[in-house]
Amino acid sequence: MTNPASLFLLLPALIAGAVVPFQAGANATLGRLLGHPLWATLVSLAVSIAVILPVMAAFRVPIPTIDAASKGPWWIWTGGLAGVIYITAALLLAPRLGAANFMVAVIAGQMIASLAIDHFGLMGFAPRPVNPARLAGVLLIVGGMVVTQWANAAQAVTAPAR
Repeated sequence: MTNPASLFLLLPALIAGAVVPFQAGANATLGRLLGHPLWATLVSLAVSIAVILPVMAAFRVPIPTIDAASKGPWWIWTGGLAGVIYITAALLLAPRLGAANFMVAVIAGQMIASLAIDHFGLMGFAPRPVNPARLAGVLLIVGGMVVTQWANAAQAVTAPAR
């Protein structure tokens, strides 16, 4: 970030990140109550639609044409698929791994993919080559994931049997 004012953008990004483990927990519980994780995925996405539609109406967001979107690259349609994959993975894995272990693995995966996206200028982003500092940052996150998982495994070994 070259613009100091862009540091203020970190706060909403941190808040957005902070709600993700709550989403995983809520959806996991919903999946158990509905009898299958895929029902919770569907309900989660339906609630998203029910929330965003009034917001869009309040902001008077114009209705787009499918023609405009059809002129884009094929991969613009993969965002919904990624959402389904993430929500379903959270439903299945977060209860088994715990919120912290699941999230640190998600963040490590996001950072590895983001580094590649930036480096190669994929998904419409301007290229930002990998440099030693950015690579070190991602390696620290991956190392944090390993330490968190290791600590969890060590705790499970030393915990008294119930």
